[in-house]
Amino acid sequence: MASNYYDVTQWPAGDPQDDIGAVINAIIADVKRRQTRTDVNDGGRPGAVIYIPPGDYRLRTQVVIDISYLRIEGSGHGFTSSSIRFNVPEAEWADLHELWPGGSRVLVDLPVDSSTDESSGAAFLVARTGDPRISSVEFSNFCIDGLHFIDDEVTSNPENSYVNGKTGIYVASANDSVRITGMGLVYLEHGLTIYNADALSIHDNFIAECGNCIELRGWGQASKITDNLVGAGYKGHSIFAENHGGLLITANNVFPRGASSIYLVGVTRSSITNNRLHSFYPGMVELTAGSSENLVASNHLLRDHEPWTPFLGIDNGLDDLHGLLRISGSNNSIVANHFSAVIDAENVQPVGASPVIVRLVEGSGNYVASNHSVALDVQASASDSCFEAQVGALLMTGKTSGRLAVTTVHVETGSVGNTILDSGSDSQVSMDKAINAFRATPTTG
Repeated sequence: MASNYYDVTQWPAGDPQDDIGAVINAIIADVKRRQTRTDVNDGGRPGAVIYIPPGDYRLRTQVVIDISYLRIEGSGHGFTSSSIRFNVPEAEWADLHELWPGGSRVLVDLPVDSSTDESSGAAFLVARTGDPRISSVEFSNFCIDGLHFIDDEVTSNPENSYVNGKTGIYVASANDSVRITGMGLVYLEHGLTIYNADALSIHDNFIAECGNCIELRGWGQASKITDNLVGAGYKGHSIFAENHGGLLITANNVFPRGASSIYLVGVTRSSITNNRLHSFYPGMVELTAGSSENLVASNHLLRDHEPWTPFLGIDNGLDDLHGLLRISGSNNSIVANHFSAVIDAENVQPVGASPVIVRLVEGSGNYVASNHSVALDVQASASDSCFEAQVGALLMTGKTSGRLAVTTVHVETGSVGNTILDSGSDSQVSMDKAINAFRATPTTG
């Protein structure tokens, strides 16, 4: 019986350390050559497993996956912070224990031409036409490393640009039950870009220091983004989805510096629950383009200041009136969320404004209840040490200048018929009480 298990280091042709892409493509061709019949004793095309042992494997040829039931797996996601290393003086590199990500590591070394199709810079391209949709393609437990960012003529250090035209995994065609688990993705302009997904699972991955981390595009249904460690750059989204229904975004730990933590466009009847979200800018969570009947509940949202010297002065272009949570849609439930706005009053934009926590821009029937906002005025500081600066900022709760005046909920005139309960005192909520229902949070003193 022929085995459907392949080890890239045992494939008889090619050198996986020089070009693992060519080797994996050859293995896929072998699977297709052997599995030609669609109905043999109630089976016939079981797919295969391709194993990547721990090691460094350069990818010079794009992997094209056009068969179902293919699992590509390694033995270690290998993530480490390339951003920290690239911002350490080069003279100190010799004293570092390691310089690069490790584990089962794929080094994306594709030539990128910005004038070609956006999928051309993808290490792994999943695409197939016809019926049925491609199904059960799995990526598990290895690292995809974009290696370097390039000069965008904006940042002083090109390695901080988040630009290189590279994508880790690009799913171009309609798909069913794709699974991405235990992966490490770093220094890619786009970590995951997935179109037209049904029952997609993105679970327990480490996707950070990418221009954009997770992008669900086109349309989709019944998918989940759960238990991931995620953090995009200041130009992109940590989690983005458009035209999805029944999407579950739960138990993710989203790091700061992304232009947004979660950005939804036309997403309906979905859940954002039990996430820990951290951002250096307003616009943390955005429900746009009529995103309706969604549940946003039991999340912790922290907005504070960038504490790391290389990124001082960089923001996402939004001012503090924009809102940490911004909604353009109807019949959403925003309940039992904790907001921490730990901001230096001198840095609030526009000057003298009261930062907005929740902003209802348009739509009706939204239910905002039992949300707690903590707003503190702090003196912003910075450090050359990324780890120490961010941990210090997170643990600092007592050294403040007092409370910061905020608007906990602002309802624009274009949003009517909403219910706002116990989510701010009378003075903290800005709305037309003639066209919206309101109950204030009781105050003391």
